[in-house]
Amino acid sequence: YNHLSRFVSLQAYYTIAGRDLERELLPLLKDQKVGLMVWSPLAGGLLSGKYKRDGKGPEGARRVAFDFPPVNRERVFDILDVLHPLAKDKGVSVAQLALAWLLHQDGVTTVIIGAKKMEQLEDNLKAIDVTFTAAELQQLDAVSQLPPEYPGWMYQMQGRDRKAQMEKWGVK
Repeated sequence: YNHLSRFVSLQAYYTIAGRDLERELLPLLKDQKVGLMVWSPLAGGLLSGKYKRDGKGPEGARRVAFDFPPVNRERVFDILDVLHPLAKDKGVSVAQLALAWLLHQDGVTTVIIGAKKMEQLEDNLKAIDVTFTAAELQQLDAVSQLPPEYPGWMYQMQGRDRKAQMEKWGVK
């Protein structure tokens, strides 16, 4: 080859609310044995549990003034509707669950946390001790999965239609 070092890691945005890189980048990273270093694992604080569906957040919070990274807010709050009771049941914070979900994802090698206060850092670090049951991971995956993209959604719909027709006709 060219005698240059190969890439060993990619720094990319990935959260339970922003799973876009699962479509192409994550499979590529796994294939090429390249690590994934996640930035903004709490989606700019939205997954901290501090924000409400009405858009209100804590006074002075960075997400209120700087809405980045872009997310589908309705989807984020659907995810938070699952994370809040799960956090209560487990006796952990919503932020810990969001970080722990990332740590349970195949391909994630490290997570860059950007705590503003010492108590946030201490809370975030406890995410390494959070475990999930298979049912909990399945529930989190269901609420956060990527919507199908074209042409995949078209093939799914056509497949369902054809399956229904074949069942109607008694064809196996």
